[in-house]
Amino acid sequence: MEKALDRQGRWRSKTVAFRVSPEENSQIEMKVRLSGLTKQDYIVSRLAEREIRVVGNPRVYKALKNQMADIYEELQRLTSAQEVTPDMLETLQVIAITLNGMKEGSE
Repeated sequence: MEKALDRQGRWRSKTVAFRVSPEENSQIEMKVRLSGLTKQDYIVSRLAEREIRVVGNPRVYKALKNQMADIYEELQRLTSAQEVTPDMLETLQVIAITLNGMKEGSE
């Protein structure tokens, strides 16, 4: 098996692992799906404080569609605005930023 280099031609030979709660994992997974990046590329970019550029592709559009469907179901279930969780608000913010960035990229 041939080893892959990163974009700067460096070997990625070190493993970094850490534990997260199920809720934190859900948030990470959602942000990774909406970014269109691999989890590794997303986490490395965020840790290096690099801007994440979302490029619209079928995988990103599907992730946006699925996430919006989940939010729609949750909003239908709610009876008042007080029931909206901070996690849902963060998810909505990430989707709005993603869609806004995709719109700006197409202009």
